[in-house]
Amino acid sequence: MSRYDDGRPVSHPAPGSGLLVVGDVVTDVVARHGSALTHGTDTKARIRTLPGGAGANVACWAARSGCPDVRLLARAGAESAGWHREALKAAGVRAFLAVDDEVPTATVIALVDAAAERTFLTDGGAVLRLGVEDFAPTMLDGVGRLHLSGYLLFAPVSRAAALLALRTAVERGIPVSVDPASAGFLGELGPKRFLEYAEGTELLLPNADEARLLTGLPEPEAAAVELSRWFPRVVVTLGSRGAVVAAGGEVIGRVPAPPVSEPVDSTGAGDAFTGGFLAALLAGTDEVTAAAEGCRAGAAAVATVGGRPPVR
Repeated sequence: MSRYDDGRPVSHPAPGSGLLVVGDVVTDVVARHGSALTHGTDTKARIRTLPGGAGANVACWAARSGCPDVRLLARAGAESAGWHREALKAAGVRAFLAVDDEVPTATVIALVDAAAERTFLTDGGAVLRLGVEDFAPTMLDGVGRLHLSGYLLFAPVSRAAALLALRTAVERGIPVSVDPASAGFLGELGPKRFLEYAEGTELLLPNADEARLLTGLPEPEAAAVELSRWFPRVVVTLGSRGAVVAAGGEVIGRVPAPPVSEPVDSTGAGDAFTGGFLAALLAGTDEVTAAAEGCRAGAAAVATVGGRPPVR
């Protein structure tokens, strides 16, 4: 059973001013270890428990990047829904949290090495139980873009909810973006099925590994070009090498990433890019300028522990 836990009254801003993210909230356990993991015994680490989740991270970075109306639909376990709701509120995000009384909030253990590269251990928890009954078309009132976290497409129940939101947005003329979210889970689902599920999407935002997997092409630029024959706009993120933007079967822009003098944690860097990119699009910029804004947000994320911007 579930019940809604919405911290603020719903208002109706001017049409086209808002961003709705349909995705996930996750409790992140971030373990930063300076040396290689030693099997069968202890390895020293600095460990923090933080609010995270790809969809929630995108929403928080979009708000940090200046989007005045950011909303998130996600599902959380009753044991931590209040904590997540308050963290989102502090970040400037209006949270529509479906509260699950049977399954706990998703948890990710992020193992972050000395080079700031992260490896995830993921327990999907309540994320994959987001249901069609949790989405209401009125959540799109005043929204200029819908963004879907691809994690939702990897399980039948959450996939039905995500596809309902996608179809509803398309019917209302609201452009939709999708982040494939995980090369590992994408490989299990299969590229063909993912592309079929994402039909109607106006903007695809894969990283280089996801773009290669979706196309079978080894070079990210070639993969971006190929994907732009499926979707009107494609942005492939390249980590410290920036991003490549493609549309209509050709590359229309290459954007470098700002240098990061002291990287500490790459968790959420792609989410930060997406949040900064979508906020810039909603402010009226073109794709290449928006990609530069996304790269700036991504660089800021790499210099921060966890997947969210620090709360001001």
